[in-house]
Amino acid sequence: MNIHEHQAKQILKKYGAIVPNGVFAFTVDELVEKSKLLKTEKFVLKAQIHAGGRGKAGGVKILNTLEELSVAAKELLGKTLVTHQTGPEGREVKRLYVEESSNIDKEFYLSCLVDRASSKIAFISSDQGGMDIEEVANKTPEKIITTKVEIVEEISDADCEKIIEIFNLSNDAKKQAISLIKSVYQMFISTDANMVEVNPLILTKEKKIICLDAKVNFDSNALFKHPEIMQLRDLNEEDPTEIEASKHDLAYIKLDGSIGCMVNGAGLAMATMDIIKLYGKEPANFLDVGGGASKEKVSAALKIILSDKNVKGILINIFGGIMRCDVLAQGVVDAAKEMNISVPLVVRLAGTNFKEGKEILDNSGLKLISAENLDDAAKKIVEAIK
Repeated sequence: MNIHEHQAKQILKKYGAIVPNGVFAFTVDELVEKSKLLKTEKFVLKAQIHAGGRGKAGGVKILNTLEELSVAAKELLGKTLVTHQTGPEGREVKRLYVEESSNIDKEFYLSCLVDRASSKIAFISSDQGGMDIEEVANKTPEKIITTKVEIVEEISDADCEKIIEIFNLSNDAKKQAISLIKSVYQMFISTDANMVEVNPLILTKEKKIICLDAKVNFDSNALFKHPEIMQLRDLNEEDPTEIEASKHDLAYIKLDGSIGCMVNGAGLAMATMDIIKLYGKEPANFLDVGGGASKEKVSAALKIILSDKNVKGILINIFGGIMRCDVLAQGVVDAAKEMNISVPLVVRLAGTNFKEGKEILDNSGLKLISAENLDDAAKKIVEAIK
């Protein structure tokens, strides 16, 4: 789960990191009124969307007066920002954030994330902050260092020094940076975060280390332990179909292809997507209905797939273990009749009660294409949409 910059900064601040003072609001009048409390020569106005590249898209502005702030906020609120992370459709700005300006001396890059290959936490640091880290990695990879640390209660000073070595700081600034790394680490493990990114992390002309921007992503599977973080979820920033899927406890991720997939089990879902690509087409989604899906859940899943206008055909691939194939088949038939499906639908069933499931499908009166195995199913759905 992603959160907004102003939310990420408040969490970092709670764990001891230094962030600029700021206020956020959903209306221009509220924003201007709150901004009167800030002690600053200039106001930094930032659009709050779940995407990077806001500055290049006109989503960050530096303003001299409250009057200028009011005018700029009116222009920005409700505007659709298109960045390299939003896709061509962009994101509408529905909340704004204003913070005190900082006198920047140097800019750095800092992030940490779970490194699953080593079961450690990887810190990535660079003295090239404020830029696209991917661009830095391509052109000057020596400007980036990665430090992997064991997951322990508290990160050591030695690991902190390795992480910030590339910053080349003075002794006083180095102490501040070490303190920051400890704060970020503690926040990371305490909140079950997947990633924390501070870009840029700055050294001000007053020689203070400050998090000028912040992006945080949390492990959705651990949110039940953190209701206070769950409350920060902004449904306006999420795909409507993914929100609807979460209501039915479906694991759904929208993709850009033309073949909708309904599968039970994450591994089988990945294999299904792979074999669709093998036969020259792209999956329209990842959808795992789970091992014990009900008829209602299956019906909801099919409706979600069909809500995607890019879907030209559907492949249902079910291996009945806990899940019974006859239950799935009845859910498919009910949903198909209710929605009047007009795209090709290929169904492959195997496992518990698959014969009963096949009878339900065969006697449904629907134009379903039956498949013997996964390879056969993939061939048939690709051929059908041609």
